[in-house]
Amino acid sequence: MPLRMNLRPSKSLTKDQTESGLKLVIADGMSAEAMVVFTSGTFLTAMAISLGATNFQLGLFAALPTFTTIFQLAAIWLVQRFNNRRVITALFNLLARLPVIAIGLIPFLFTTGTSIEVLFLLLFFQHIFGDIAGASWNAWVKDLVPEKQLGAFFSRRIRMAQTLNVTLSLATAFCIDYIKAHYPADEVITYNILFLIGGGFGLLSVGFLLRTPEPRATPINDRLLTLFIMPLRNKNFKNLLIFNSFWAFALNLATPFFSVYMLKTIGLPLSYVISLGILSQLSGILSYKLWGLYTDRFSNKTIISISAPLYIVCILLFAFTAMPSSELFRLGLLVIIYLVSGWSAAGTNLALSNIGLKLASKNEAIAYLSVKNMFVAFFSTIAPLIGGLLADFFATHQFNWNMQFISTNSVTNFTLVNLQGWNYFFIFGGLLAMLSLRFLGRVTEPGETAKARAVIHLRANLRKKLRKQLGREVADRVYLPAIIARRRSKKLLKQKRYSAFPVLPDKNLS
Repeated sequence: MPLRMNLRPSKSLTKDQTESGLKLVIADGMSAEAMVVFTSGTFLTAMAISLGATNFQLGLFAALPTFTTIFQLAAIWLVQRFNNRRVITALFNLLARLPVIAIGLIPFLFTTGTSIEVLFLLLFFQHIFGDIAGASWNAWVKDLVPEKQLGAFFSRRIRMAQTLNVTLSLATAFCIDYIKAHYPADEVITYNILFLIGGGFGLLSVGFLLRTPEPRATPINDRLLTLFIMPLRNKNFKNLLIFNSFWAFALNLATPFFSVYMLKTIGLPLSYVISLGILSQLSGILSYKLWGLYTDRFSNKTIISISAPLYIVCILLFAFTAMPSSELFRLGLLVIIYLVSGWSAAGTNLALSNIGLKLASKNEAIAYLSVKNMFVAFFSTIAPLIGGLLADFFATHQFNWNMQFISTNSVTNFTLVNLQGWNYFFIFGGLLAMLSLRFLGRVTEPGETAKARAVIHLRANLRKKLRKQLGREVADRVYLPAIIARRRSKKLLKQKRYSAFPVLPDKNLS
């Protein structure tokens, strides 16, 4: 890194500067992802459980990343005051890394070690600074990445970051399981070391941010309150806020407790839980390129309408994973759930992120995106808190639905439904998520394409790949729905229902 660095925004960027900047954004994403692996998610949950966290405290940890999002208002004021998003992003990311490093150093500096209260307090400040940096970064990247490349670029960035996530998570999970089995007294200090390593990767990401070019933004002269109200007066963007907030509440009522449920209720080893998470990530990684191409081609709204219902089915199925008496059957069901949820979540998350960038006003992008993040964060925060508060109540209440088969010699019982504890939240969360999709229809996106057309292309593309790998006859037997879809597409075109969108061969999606 050069000793002298020009940190002022450029009036315009050349093609080479833009390409160099996009590479640095990916490098920042890789190093930041490494930090996230070691300091959040399942490892943070396992650390909190080992420190004796209650269900309510686990809910607090799950809500913390979204609770602090309101501090993004500070980012709007800072960008308005200084109009230098690179410096703001890098500075507050640096401040966000310091609490992470502090958590790693605690057992080496103090004999009392880490407590739940200290861990929560330090993570609270980490997320405050991180949210300010994130809001500034969103507005900066919106101007840096060409709009026509949004889907392809972010799908590539996420794919690469998650590949790194998979590798690090799996190796770390096996190390922790080994330490728990052979050196149980050192389990907590191992998590502290992970925070120390994660903080180091976080500092590396700050270096990449400082080298990334920034196009000069149009100065924002409106007052903070005016900027905050502006997105709410945009009817289409307000419809997006309603859908995204409802969706976030439904998902966060259930999904933050998947790891807790598998570790405490089912009793799976940490390496199993991490492996299932990695399986989901691999499924997402393999689909991100396809989702990125489809969001650019068809529209983000179309992709959400396809992928979100599949994710809802996975949430509902999670409620039945404790029922099977066979351990092998339970693991098989979990594998299917995580494969499908990874594939569907990849499309939903990518499309939700891109549609926010797309519908945000160019000159006031930071205000639009910050308001969106804050609304979504509010509902994402209260959902796990409600879940944590009610968990103990539902733990003592069960709902059983049994069926008996009576013969002359015996009585055989079949359990159809057995709900207790977290299972209630998986059912409620899935049903609420299903209800939230009704609000998606009110959102209008430029270039929006009919869902049926995208489904036809997805099926045709899958059939083409199966034919390539298995041969034509075998593929047609394996994937009969593709044949039905082809006949249906011809019928629709004959009826001129999609005459404005002719189904043409797509070489890019092969």
